[in-house]
Amino acid sequence: MAANILALAPRFVRGAAAMFDRLSSLVIALTLVVIAAIFAALTGGDPLSIAIMAIAGFVAAATVYSALPAARPDTQGAAPTPAEAPLISLLRHPDFAHWVDQEKEPLLGTADSIVTIANDAAIRLLGRHIVGADVRTAIRHPAATDWLSRISENAPLETINLIDFPRPGQRWTMRIAALSGSEHILFLSDRSAIDAADRMRSDFVANASHELRTPLAAILGYVETLQDMNGETDAPTRHRFLSIIEREARRMQQLVIDLLSISRVEADRFRRPTTPVDLATIVGTTIAQLRDSEQPRMKDVVAKLGDDPQPMLGDEAQLGQLAHNIISNAMKYGHAGTPVTVELVREGSRVRLSVSDEGDGIAPDHLPRLTERFYRVDEARSRSVGGTGLGLAIVKHISERHQGQLDIDSEVGRGTRVSVTFPLLAKG
Repeated sequence: MAANILALAPRFVRGAAAMFDRLSSLVIALTLVVIAAIFAALTGGDPLSIAIMAIAGFVAAATVYSALPAARPDTQGAAPTPAEAPLISLLRHPDFAHWVDQEKEPLLGTADSIVTIANDAAIRLLGRHIVGADVRTAIRHPAATDWLSRISENAPLETINLIDFPRPGQRWTMRIAALSGSEHILFLSDRSAIDAADRMRSDFVANASHELRTPLAAILGYVETLQDMNGETDAPTRHRFLSIIEREARRMQQLVIDLLSISRVEADRFRRPTTPVDLATIVGTTIAQLRDSEQPRMKDVVAKLGDDPQPMLGDEAQLGQLAHNIISNAMKYGHAGTPVTVELVREGSRVRLSVSDEGDGIAPDHLPRLTERFYRVDEARSRSVGGTGLGLAIVKHISERHQGQLDIDSEVGRGTRVSVTFPLLAKG
């Protein structure tokens, strides 16, 4: 029986060793040898047999121990170390290309100074040929070329102003974001409209200051002259000086009124009127008010308003101011004794208010600028008739708020026709 146990022990040890690690297999093998020796002693084996069996067991255990693979380090609980993946270029990622196409402003991606990706806005601005070209030739501007030439020298990433780019009078800015390696993203932004608004604001302040300073200087000059005379001047001279002071003061007052008007109109330009009004009634009321003010040329006004109402959504006060400015301009710049025709005509779903005069007319090169603030074709004549240079600018803003279309037609020597078409109120 001892021989059978001795024969089975190595086989059992090998089977158990396959399930456990090297140290565990050795412990099990030695334990079985000890158990086999105890069984041999209990069955009456002689000491020599027991010794031989024990030596054989130790040899078997050593053989099993040496045959098993080396124990692996305990990695339980430790995250496996992944193989280092190669870096993926952001410019070649499909999600990046999708995002680029959604950007409305021009955007370029470059690698080693070569344009590898450009969105639709960049292609419209610079041309389709820029993809695959050197970025310094794609953006042809001295400031951009100089900065892009130093981009490999770790130059600080800053915003570059591109003056007169891509056409004279325009300004764009260029910003650059650095990616890994030699890849960069270039952002181009149009700042032309912002610059134009800044210039318009500066011009407006300068022109308003000039327009206010001129009558104020005249008023102060004549007041100082009267003060220096100390009552020595005669009544006709005093009356003439006071008349000039009154005229300049009224001119300054009208300028302030127009400045406030254009400010209010601009503040409301994004709010569409919602009140139903009758344009025919508004124009008729404006003509009546001008007659009550004893305008010297009111007898020349010919009203052709018709008998039908012209319903529309509008601001009654602003539409009255629009009609007042157009009719007043026609009376100021038309020849005395010639008709000033005020007409309302329905044109499908719209109504046209037109005012025509028979004056000197306006040269074609002046027509596009007539609605600019303080723009005058003849500055001396405009001041002599009391114009502030803001009348048509106010008309333009009021017509835009009411979804109107302003048209100015003029022929030198024959007169001018100013018309505004408005959408009529749809019948419910």
